Amino acid sequence: MQRFKESINLKIINIITIKKIAELANVSPGTVDRIIHNRGQVAQENVDKVNAIIEQYGYKRNILASNLALNKKFHFAVFLPQYENLEYWKSQIAGIEKAAIEFSKFGIVLDYFFYDFNISSFKESVKKVLEFDCDALLFAPIFYEESVRFLSEYEKKNTPIVMIDSNISNNDQHAYVGQDAFQSGYLAGRLISFAVKNERQILIFKITREIESTSVYLQRIDGFYSFFKDHEELQNFKFSEVTIKDSGIDQLNLEMFSGINSVFVPNSRAYIVARFLEQNNIKGVRIIGYDLLKENIEYLNKGVIDFLINQRPEEQGYMGINHLYKKLVLQETVANTHYIPLEIILKENYFPARKS
Repeated sequence: MQRFKESINLKIINIITIKKIAELANVSPGTVDRIIHNRGQVAQENVDKVNAIIEQYGYKRNILASNLALNKKFHFAVFLPQYENLEYWKSQIAGIEKAAIEFSKFGIVLDYFFYDFNISSFKESVKKVLEFDCDALLFAPIFYEESVRFLSEYEKKNTPIVMIDSNISNNDQHAYVGQDAFQSGYLAGRLISFAVKNERQILIFKITREIESTSVYLQRIDGFYSFFKDHEELQNFKFSEVTIKDSGIDQLNLEMFSGINSVFVPNSRAYIVARFLEQNNIKGVRIIGYDLLKENIEYLNKGVIDFLINQRPEEQGYMGINHLYKKLVLQETVANTHYIPLEIILKENYFPARKS
């Protein structure tokens, strides 16, 4: 008999509605609605009865149904770098668009603001984003100092913010979707150290844009060095660094790689080093980089690049919009940090490349 009563109670909990609460409290559905939404005058006796039933059986307003009935729209501003000819950011947009299509029936509307890879373009876009009235912001902070200033100003709007690719805020109220940059650099250090007993010369090859001020870039390098600091037994590794601008890739020369056994490229440009080594018939150099760009995959399949750490940009874009959907539309409590798993890609496990 006790089990039977429990199953009846579970059924009531699963289907409890305003109408059902009204029946149990012996009041009208309108009275229940006024109590739930704290509208109008209601006798205290009825308030107590209704609240007691809600506490006993549970009641959750159908937020989606309410939004649909009101035809409510949620405008999300998407503030990203220009993505033409950039595979990584094209993938981010693909994930964002996938989420936008999936959630459009629930009133999600995206408004895009793009900036070129220079500070003046970024600042011009900042003005437009600050003037735009929206419900939430998805933001990729490429220029560190300028992005910090922008966030400080944007916080006055008191709207939810999700950052993708790079996390520049210590403010727990902002969400982040992406890799743990420090940990990914630490992983790169471990990969370079595998199966090495003799002395090795490691080159950290920094191929930057005209301005490379992303915190994620610096955190990777910091994580890389930290791996070797934490493993004092690895005394056979020596380090050097080279920095060139993207526009000066013709400045690569053989002297840079003299005596080098391993190369760590802390961004998506590992293919530039790989191409130079192949063209000059330099073999036996272990290369580790980031991102599944076509050029990187080409040299991965040739065995010139040994490891790529995949950031899953499409998943980042999708999860960024999904976070805002859950927070604003469903009004759920969601975690503010979503780390993308560190995925190690070798030519043996990159199956799409075999199909091409």
